[in-house]
Amino acid sequence: MKNIIAATLIIISACCAFAQESSKISINPNVDNLVINKHIYGHFSEHLGRCIYDGFWVNEHMNIPKDGRIRLDIVEALRNVKIPNLRWPGGCFADEYHWRDGVGPNAQRPTLINTTWGNVTEDNSFGTHEFLDLCALLQTEPIICGNVGTGSPQEMASWVEYLNFEGKSPMTDLRKENGQDDPWNVQFVGIGNESWGCGGSMRPEYYADLYRQFNNFVENYPNARVNRIAAGANVADYNWTEVLMREIGPRRMWGLSLHYYTHPRGGSSPLRLDYSLGNETPEATRGRSPFGGPGGRSGFRRLSGSATDFDEETYYVTMQNCLRMDELIREHSRIMDKYDPDKRVALVVDEWGIWTDVEPGTNRAFLYQQNSMRDALIAGSTLNVFNNHCDRVRMANLAQTVNVLQALILTKDEKMLLTPTYHVFDLYKVHHDAKYLPIQLETPAYSMLGYTSLPAVNASASQDESGTVNITFVNIDPNQEIPVEASLAALGLKIKSVKAKVLTSKNITDINSFDNPEYIKTVDFSGAKTEGNLLKVKLPAKSVVLVSLK
Repeated sequence: MKNIIAATLIIISACCAFAQESSKISINPNVDNLVINKHIYGHFSEHLGRCIYDGFWVNEHMNIPKDGRIRLDIVEALRNVKIPNLRWPGGCFADEYHWRDGVGPNAQRPTLINTTWGNVTEDNSFGTHEFLDLCALLQTEPIICGNVGTGSPQEMASWVEYLNFEGKSPMTDLRKENGQDDPWNVQFVGIGNESWGCGGSMRPEYYADLYRQFNNFVENYPNARVNRIAAGANVADYNWTEVLMREIGPRRMWGLSLHYYTHPRGGSSPLRLDYSLGNETPEATRGRSPFGGPGGRSGFRRLSGSATDFDEETYYVTMQNCLRMDELIREHSRIMDKYDPDKRVALVVDEWGIWTDVEPGTNRAFLYQQNSMRDALIAGSTLNVFNNHCDRVRMANLAQTVNVLQALILTKDEKMLLTPTYHVFDLYKVHHDAKYLPIQLETPAYSMLGYTSLPAVNASASQDESGTVNITFVNIDPNQEIPVEASLAALGLKIKSVKAKVLTSKNITDINSFDNPEYIKTVDFSGAKTEGNLLKVKLPAKSVVLVSLK
């Protein structure tokens, strides 16, 4: 745990906040040889709303560059941020998905109902081959989420054989018949999704036994060792983590997942309170339909408030909820450490992000929401948390990539825009597979009467192969510029150059729109300089800043 202790965030209490005007940081050497795994910067694509259909996968007659029906402007944008992995086909949809429905000639694929997300038609035109073609274009690692809820061990075993076996077998013959001679050698396979809720409303003991059964039939083939990811806890369900670590054990899984969504709560405008599948116990959500009635599987979320129309009180509570991610990771990691002191098992936060009301006039079940400067601050703060827990967090997936929840990309017919969250991932790509540098941080508080004070500044740091030190800062205070002094003495570096970039905007509610798609974007920043071994940065209010030191 010494690396975590080295990264301790020292929060100045509210009573001292008025005396503390600047933030002070010490950046320390990497004594534990930790690396910020690039897979922390992963993404998620589900058969939900317009993520796949009318997102990645478009009508063949649409007048834009395409590879088959894969939209290439999206591919280019995601390659620019070096997307390391993509999780598919869900999500809740995964546990009703039968992979054979999505292979073979399109005319022979069944047309079904997507009962998870709005009872819309699923024509299965986007299946295994199409997904892996997309991953090849993106130059990214696929993550396959297998069906435990309505599937069988044999079905999952056959899928892995279809994906990864190169010898003679019925599944390889079928794969070749469908046009793919060579195996794809998929490395990451999830054994179910949200098995505590939409994936089957299971008890942890029951899921642990099922996992062991399914795992027993997921084979490792030559050149294709599978990293298995167990369906882990919902938010603070620490008992779920305890049972799975005890009953499955660290040798049967590569990763254990955690799902946590940030919800806007509070504010002066009244919020309509329904229930929220992501932040409740399985018992609270069991048996509700996507539209609030009885009898469905997926439940429907608390209507959290607008993605763009909110006051500072709502913003404050939203950031408080966002920063809870650090507590959740620490507590789940503490349990994992009991059974896995060598940290063999990765904590995989494979669903995270902000969940708001859908945009007015859109289908509630499609979860289409705009993306504001607030969302960029959530993304930067959360990624800093993941970086500072890179001893245990080695994979994560923002939900979801295109047109759903906290998307990087929004589309409208032929138009496409990059959201403020996209630009955060562009800034933070410097951390991919870089050496982690622990930090100690003292920060002024961001306070609001009636609420617990929040740390105004958060940060993480790494050193890349060229020796460049990259530090990402977030100032969540929407009103105050905060000066930062960062000591570099412990690194023993001779700094020759300082470069910086900033992402900020006039208001926390600002967005990129199809009429003004570059309203919020990254620009060069002149507010960083060095004096000997001291870095001085003036963080603008509500900003994400990258400083690179050579």
